[in-house]
Amino acid sequence: MSTATATPSQLDQLKKFTIVVADTGDFEAMKQFKPQDATTNPSLILQASQKPEYRPLVDQAVAEHRHSPLAGDTLVESVIDRILILFGQEILKIVPGRVSTEVDARLSFDAEATIAKARKLIADYAAAGTPKERVLIKIASTWEGIQAAKVLQKEGINCNLTLLFSLVQAVACAEGGIKLISPFVGRIYDWYKKSTGIEYTGADDPGVQSVRTVYNYYKKFGHSTEVMGASFRNTSQIIELAGCDLLTISPGLLEKLAASSEPLTRKLDAEAARTLEIERVPCDEKSFRYRLNDDAMATEKTAEGIRAFAQDIIKLEGLVRAALA
Repeated sequence: MSTATATPSQLDQLKKFTIVVADTGDFEAMKQFKPQDATTNPSLILQASQKPEYRPLVDQAVAEHRHSPLAGDTLVESVIDRILILFGQEILKIVPGRVSTEVDARLSFDAEATIAKARKLIADYAAAGTPKERVLIKIASTWEGIQAAKVLQKEGINCNLTLLFSLVQAVACAEGGIKLISPFVGRIYDWYKKSTGIEYTGADDPGVQSVRTVYNYYKKFGHSTEVMGASFRNTSQIIELAGCDLLTISPGLLEKLAASSEPLTRKLDAEAARTLEIERVPCDEKSFRYRLNDDAMATEKTAEGIRAFAQDIIKLEGLVRAALA
């Protein structure tokens, strides 16, 4: 008697082509979908910190600083760094790979301060027993952020350049030897939908096209920087990017992929990319700033993202100040 073989879910099919990363601060979602890596950002940490089940991590960070010689803003900053480390450690108990921990977005235009903060976070992880190989430091893809990441990479501190919306940002990261980039598919889609009124789907989606362009450029010119598509609005965007090095996906969309057994095929292919006719993009500082400025979507979404993450760090500071009081 033969037994029927169950059709694999779209999530299982995707994992054959692409490393799946959980875009969440929710530990239970990570346990459910078994991603390789996990990413967090200030917004996700803020949301998680306000949930009863994660409040003990905040309380622990505060308790550890009760008798600290630090005071004022320095004390609050130290508590928040500790919260980030505690969340990261819990995530690394669940995922076998890496966790991305974000530098304060308010440092996005200060290379030296970004370097200092990244070194401190890595040192804090090391003190807690976590090797730096399991951590990616998330930094905004400003010119200053990319220069900071170049320094950190030379020190063996791997970086994830986030809030990335344009090819010139991606090229600067690749030429700087950055470990990984996170182009934001959904936010690009949002901008074009709002500006044109068009509901984009499938391969016509500007966010999908942006990541495909970056992926093909990297593979064509032999760049080792990993491409991790991020910020998805629907499963169609994810399916169109099957084959990308990594994709970081929210629990809601992971659930939809896990519930579907529709066929999923590789859409991005490194061998095919190497045969394409692609021109190199100049990426000195002047070219970078002009090209980024010339791209209204990338300029607006990068600035908007930095502002939003900065606002959520300020809210998290408020939560910590209240707990300390």
